[in-house]
Parts: sequence; C-alpha cells; structure tokens
Amino acid sequence: MMGVVAPWRWLLALCLRLLFLVPAGVPVRSGDAGFPKAMDNVTVRQGDSAILRCTVDNRVTRVAWLNRSTILYTGNDKWSIDPRVVLVANTKSQYSIEIQNVGIYDEGPYTCSVQTDNHPKTSRVHLIVQVPPTIVEISSNIVVNEGNNVSLSCIATGRPEPVVNWRYLSPKAHGFMSEDEYLEITGITREQSGVYECSAANDVSSPDVRRVKVTVNYPPSILDARNIGVPLGHQGILQCDALAVPAAEFIWYKEDKRLSDSRKGVKVENRDTFSRVTFFNVSEQDYGNYTCVAMNRLGHSNASVILFEKFQSTSSPLLQEETTAALTPPKDLS
Repeated sequence: MMGVVAPWRWLLALCLRLLFLVPAGVPVRSGDAGFPKAMDNVTVRQGDSAILRCTVDNRVTRVAWLNRSTILYTGNDKWSIDPRVVLVANTKSQYSIEIQNVGIYDEGPYTCSVQTDNHPKTSRVHLIVQVPPTIVEISSNIVVNEGNNVSLSCIATGRPEPVVNWRYLSPKAHGFMSEDEYLEITGITREQSGVYECSAANDVSSPDVRRVKVTVNYPPSILDARNIGVPLGHQGILQCDALAVPAAEFIWYKEDKRLSDSRKGVKVENRDTFSRVTFFNVSEQDYGNYTCVAMNRLGHSNASVILFEKFQSTSSPLLQEETTAALTPPKDLS
C-alpha cells in the first residue's frame, strides 16, 4: 500500500502548502518563470464550458490539476467526484481539463502542478465566471394621488455587477431619469402618469428590462363646454368634456333641477371623458341655463352652458350655433 501512496507524496505535500499559502478568490500566478506554464486568467459566461490548459514538456514525470486544495485530476486519474470536470488532453506538451456548465461557485484559483527531477513546480490560473444581469425584485404597478411622492426600486444581480437605469416611456421614450436602483418622484403630477422602465446591463448579455405602470389620480377638469343656439323644432346638443382619474361621473342641471333621461325628447349620454345631452325637438321650455358637473372621489368641477334660440336665416345653412361657455368655479354639491 505504501508503494502506491508514496509517488503522490509530493502532491499531498503541495496540497497542504496551497491550503495555507493561497488565499481564496485572489487571481494569482506563480512557479518557474518558463515552466510549467498555465493560461492567463480565464473568463467564461455562466453555463458555458471552461478549458484550463497547462503547457508541459518531456521533463515532466507527474502532473495534476487542483482547485485550491482539492485535487481534480492526477495524470489520467480523476479524483474529483464532479461529473462536470473532464480530462481533455494529457500529452507530452499539454495537460488540460474542462469544467462544463460553469457556475459562480467554480470561480477561483486553479493550479497546474508537475513533478520534474523530484522537484514540484506550479502555475496558477484564475477562473472568472460572468453572469448575465437579472432583475430579481422590482416595484409593483402603483396608483397614487396627484401631489404624492413616489419611490420605485429595481434590484438586479449579475457578474460584473450590472448598471441599473430608470427611464420614463409615456407618452414617448425619454432619456434616463435615474442611473440608480431607485427612482424618486417628488409631488407627482398627472403628466407623469404612465410606464416607467428599469434596465439592468453588464455587457455579458442583453440587458434585462422590466416595466412598472404608475397611475396618478386627480380630480375632474372640464376642458370644453359651449353655449348652443338652436331654432325651435330642431335638434340641439349640449356637450361637456372633462379629464379625470378615476373617470368622472357627469350630472346635468337645468337651473337647480337635475336633468335625466326620463324627460321626454331628451337623451343623456355619459362616457369616460365627456357627457352629451341631446334635445331631439327643441321647445321653448328647453331654452335656458344648464350646468354640467363632473365629479370623482377627489373632487368636482362645474361648467355653465346656455341653450338659446337661434332664428333661422336664409343666408346661412347652420341650424346650431356655438359660443364659448363659462367655466364656473366648483360649487358645493352637498
């Protein structure tokens, strides 16, 4: 038994020396200035294969590859139990191994050790594993009220450490808003509502990109409401346009009385951004002042419009005349 172990005493002694002298995770290279000669540091992408080559010559009597203090191969004999580690060359000029499906835990120093004339010599190479960027945590879609502060976060991993950027995409792509994992928006406005994109990049592969939708709630704002002139017996339409988030609910009043579909000859149509009142056959009782009220849980806005009589003129084909209505300040609806 001793006869079998003795030839490898040099290797076991070397392992002990490496265990105490070689710091983990530090790229190092040493040994005889010209022999043996390993590769320069090897950089591979996670999941790829790494080949570690060691140049030798006919002076070599024994050869081995080690990872820190762990023996991987000695000659043609495999000591590692990892199936990913295989011998690819053991010739008079080269001794090489391959590590398949490389992971981040494979990173570190590897040693090519040879025995010549009863003197062990070593050469070391550092395996560097690169990992594509991955966004592992990002803020969820959020809904906030106008004027509130917003904080978005985007956490990414990768090797090298990825650079994280935020940019605003709506209504069209803008430049970077933040070259950081965090994006802070103070006193957000309705114009800043939309989609925000986080990108993590480290040049190992294409950037990882994720998006967050920010919805900004705000009270209604009436954009347009016009006075309308219509001849007796003709159709007339009053319309009130408003923007709001959540969408506004519209209510119409004539003087102080609420208008509804139950009134004969009148149709009220409400949509997310406008409300329309149609008079199919305008009568004397239809003329007067109308108030459009747009409201949501954040507030309300009013506009007054007048339906007035327009006398038909033979010189003009227009049967409905529009004039600008007055937008009135919000009134207490309680």
